[in-house]
Amino acid sequence: MKVSREQAARNREKVLDSASRLFRARGVDGVGIGEVMRECGLTHGGFYNQFESKEALAAEACAASLANSAARWREIVAEAEDAPAAIAANYLSVRNRDAPETGCALIALGPDAARRGGDLAGAFRQGFEELVGILQQAMPDGDRDAALARVAQMVGAMVLARGVDDAALSDEIMAAARGAL
Repeated sequence: MKVSREQAARNREKVLDSASRLFRARGVDGVGIGEVMRECGLTHGGFYNQFESKEALAAEACAASLANSAARWREIVAEAEDAPAAIAANYLSVRNRDAPETGCALIALGPDAARRGGDLAGAFRQGFEELVGILQQAMPDGDRDAALARVAQMVGAMVLARGVDDAALSDEIMAAARGAL
């Protein structure tokens, strides 16, 4: 049965959303194409009508996730009096720590981008650059080095907060990073 262009576009978005969530939760290697397609209610064979490869899907899913993060950061900048502090508070939150599947792709997909390179690394870099640019514009002096350092501190703190097996220490890491930022 032939699928309309509109339905094909909706299916593609469902696949990207599912892949983005699953990849952030378990990494690119921890998720198979069949699992992504099953979650969407689609067949494995239909995948190749939408994407060239798993690598292409990973790159698009990473780009989409980081674009969503950029949109959130822009909202924070538009609403907050002290946007850099508000971004740090939002980022270094229990919600972000405890839900990697909906959290920032910088935390979850950095190791995959480093190992795989190619289009995934390119999408990761572009998304990272966009987030740094948003933060840089929100900072009083527009200092790029300071924006780079803040993003690196937030990502590193969240990696550590997720990695330790002690809730109190995890909370302490996030609080210390928020305070330093």
